[in-house]
Amino acid sequence: MSNGAIGYTCRQKTWALAAVLAVLVLVLLVTLAGWGLLPALLVAVLLCVLLGFVLPAILCGKAGDTAAAAPAAPVAEPAPAAAPVAAAAPAAPEPAPAADAPGHDKGGAQDGAAEGRKPGTLSGPRGGKADNLKEIKGIGPKLETMLNGMGFYHFDQIAGWTAEEVAWVDANLTGFRGRVSRDGWVAQAGVLAAGGETEFSKRVDDGDVY
Repeated sequence: MSNGAIGYTCRQKTWALAAVLAVLVLVLLVTLAGWGLLPALLVAVLLCVLLGFVLPAILCGKAGDTAAAAPAAPVAEPAPAAAPVAAAAPAAPEPAPAADAPGHDKGGAQDGAAEGRKPGTLSGPRGGKADNLKEIKGIGPKLETMLNGMGFYHFDQIAGWTAEEVAWVDANLTGFRGRVSRDGWVAQAGVLAAGGETEFSKRVDDGDVY
């Protein structure tokens, strides 16, 4: 039985006890004290009410305190949270950029003989006199010296280069890669080798360029 039910039963019993005592007092006042019924009844009622409030406080207080002191029902602990989903595996690192393969310059042209085919060269100019390669537009004094060092001295040598040989020379002109095809050396050299002139070669002969 709960503490509230126990306290309620105790109060019922004290009120019943108060009523019994009030009736007993009523009988005593009428029979022994000679009181009239009405005054004796009034006193009995007042006594019953008084005892009805006093007796529960005296006799039922302990039960009430016990009920008040009873600990509250424990609050149910929340269920543990579900285990977090495993973190996604880290993305694979991006592959490092491949290093430039040996034999290639920054522009993508391959160095040396690996690109194209090396044309025929001479150990020196024919008759001891080289052509003025500076008459070819795109060849200055520095490039002429470089070409002579590679074994190229005459217009007909340059005019006879094939596409593969042009690619080889383009790739091997250190600091001047691509100049052969870009400035059209083969076509200019063909005109000059045949004894003709170009607008640029005329300016060179007149001393307007170098």
